[in-house]
Amino acid sequence: MSEADTAPTAPLEEHRFPCDQCGADLRYDPAQGVLKCDHCGHTQQIGGGPWQGATLRELDFEAAVAERLPEAEIEETRVLQCPNCGAQVEFDPNDHAAECPFCATPVVTDTGVSRHIKPKGVLPFVLDERAAHKAMSDWLGRLWFAPNGLKDFARKGRRMQGIYVPYWTFDADTASRYTGERGTIYYVTQTVVRDGKRVQQQVPKIRWTGVRGQVARFFDDVLVLASRSLPRQYTDALEPWDLAALQPYLPQYLAGFRAEAYTVQLEEGHAEARAQMSRVIERDVRFDIGGDQQRIHSIDTQVRNVTFKHILLPVWLAAYKFRGQTYRFVINGQTGRVQGERPWSAIKITIAVVLGLLVAAGVGYLVATGQ
Repeated sequence: MSEADTAPTAPLEEHRFPCDQCGADLRYDPAQGVLKCDHCGHTQQIGGGPWQGATLRELDFEAAVAERLPEAEIEETRVLQCPNCGAQVEFDPNDHAAECPFCATPVVTDTGVSRHIKPKGVLPFVLDERAAHKAMSDWLGRLWFAPNGLKDFARKGRRMQGIYVPYWTFDADTASRYTGERGTIYYVTQTVVRDGKRVQQQVPKIRWTGVRGQVARFFDDVLVLASRSLPRQYTDALEPWDLAALQPYLPQYLAGFRAEAYTVQLEEGHAEARAQMSRVIERDVRFDIGGDQQRIHSIDTQVRNVTFKHILLPVWLAAYKFRGQTYRFVINGQTGRVQGERPWSAIKITIAVVLGLLVAAGVGYLVATGQ
């Protein structure tokens, strides 16, 4: 039996932030960076209470793999799992029915509890919903082949969902020994026959020299998506994230938003981080070999002092069903970058093809009559 099985159960964490003026629930307002009451307009600053003095601290990877993290680093939350896309999103226990924010699938909430490593950092929303809507509308407006009906539906559509998406970050010290070859280009003069004449030309050759050496690099905040709810090409296209703006995790930043539970486990995330590190190390090795070309025979990397954080990054989501098809759009809640399904209008494509054929026919006619 593992230590996790015998450890005391972490408390189920639920947070409410009542307004000091009227008692209604406060929400985090990205535009002002404060907690705001939609009922009376009162605002409160972030921080204070039991979370005062929170720090953005790294956790030891080996301790986590061995299930030796302090119980204070573990939490339990109520989550809903979508039967369609598999997303696990935290929901208020008072909700009895909802719609998945990732794919617009109607689902019935579950009272299931997820036990996971607590977030240590959060990148607060900078864009509010109005700004996110504008970013999406501008993006759709640049897609000439998108159906006009979808553009109108999206602009007038329902509220967008603000979701904090889970990521892992990894730090590590690496030292790599390598063997390979350095290629140096030189030229030799050769005589060739061209148009019946003997001419000389310079021909490039490569001289290879065996090399060995070592490189070292400290990796800071290698970012790995800890969710499978959205296509990877969407989330990759939302980068870059300004991780320098990360704040120590405070539940007030989540007031009025939802948070997705991670579904990519820590060890799997670490494997992805190592793959990213390996690509950077290979680039370092090629630079260290130098020359005009490089051949790498082996790289032996030692990795030490691996630490990690579970962090939450802000994403606005819109999932629209239009003529029986679901279209999803994601907006970086920090920068406003937009990605999503690219809708196509068959009518607009047909018009473009016909116009293209008419233009080609006109050009052909002018060329023929000119001859």
